[in-house]
Amino acid sequence: MTGGRPTSRDVARLAGVSHTAVSFVFNGRAKGNLSAETQERIRAAAEQLGYRPNPVARGLRRSRTAVLGLVTDEIASSPFAGQLLRGATETAWARDHLVVTVDSGGDPEKEEAAVDELLDRRVDGIVYAAMSLRRVAVSAALRRTRTVLANCLAEDGSLPAVIPAERAGGRTAAEVLLAAGHRHIAKVGGLDDIASVERLRGFRDALRAAGVPAVEEWIMRGGGEITTGYECGLRLFDGAPAGRRPTGVICYNDRVAAGVLHAVARCGLRVPEDVSVVGYDDQEHMAAFLTPPLTTVALPHRAMGETATRLLLDAIDAGEDPPASVRRLTCHPVSRASVGPAPSR
Repeated sequence: MTGGRPTSRDVARLAGVSHTAVSFVFNGRAKGNLSAETQERIRAAAEQLGYRPNPVARGLRRSRTAVLGLVTDEIASSPFAGQLLRGATETAWARDHLVVTVDSGGDPEKEEAAVDELLDRRVDGIVYAAMSLRRVAVSAALRRTRTVLANCLAEDGSLPAVIPAERAGGRTAAEVLLAAGHRHIAKVGGLDDIASVERLRGFRDALRAAGVPAVEEWIMRGGGEITTGYECGLRLFDGAPAGRRPTGVICYNDRVAAGVLHAVARCGLRVPEDVSVVGYDDQEHMAAFLTPPLTTVALPHRAMGETATRLLLDAIDAGEDPPASVRRLTCHPVSRASVGPAPSR
């Protein structure tokens, strides 16, 4: 080495092989061209020198830049951004790609300009991620390159999408309480968005399968904030005798669940001895730190970032557009202390 970053020619000199042999190893063409012993010697030399193939240079030889764009609406300011971004960037890095992230702040003009800028910089493709599950109008700019959606759906169904399996997640939340013996279950929070509708369907699926009637006055809409949980919790429990109140509450998200926990305590009841509470999201730095720690259903933000990026890279490698299908990822339950056996009535 003459200084600076080690090159493939440095590796070739140290291993005592040709520069072509080194290229074969790091371009996946060694099998059938080089012995296993020679391949190992080249890899050992690369490790000794700290050599890493230059993905940009390698991509340019294939008319690619080895760079992906990640365009978001407002996800960078959401509590779930880190997981989705880590899933995307680590998946790309493992396949020798970098990710350039742009957050439009929900401004369509900024979004269009951001996509144009990424395309001018010749990114190989784009992952578009939304803060909350919704349908999006796909811009003309996004149609100029390979694009995969994460946590959103194209209004016209024209692009592949990776989203949470929300109906199955709602069913899972209800099954957590049903498995603990609860038969008097309320559902709190949410409005008319896709996630709210699908989770409610899952809730009804689970109760119907268990032969448990849904009490319609216990299905309370009202958004996704702590105030919703607190106000609905008071309506459910303030002054209600034990025989006329739910023993379990499923919440639209963890913020609503926090409000319900406050209301239950305000009414002189205990969680989980008197009431069990299930959240949704598994919000980082929140769900595990409530009192008691919250049982919840985790949204697969990291898996969405990983899966969307993998689909995009697979399409790029194949030289094809990814199929416009929808992949729904499992929302797993996370057990903590806010759920206990149903109290006797």
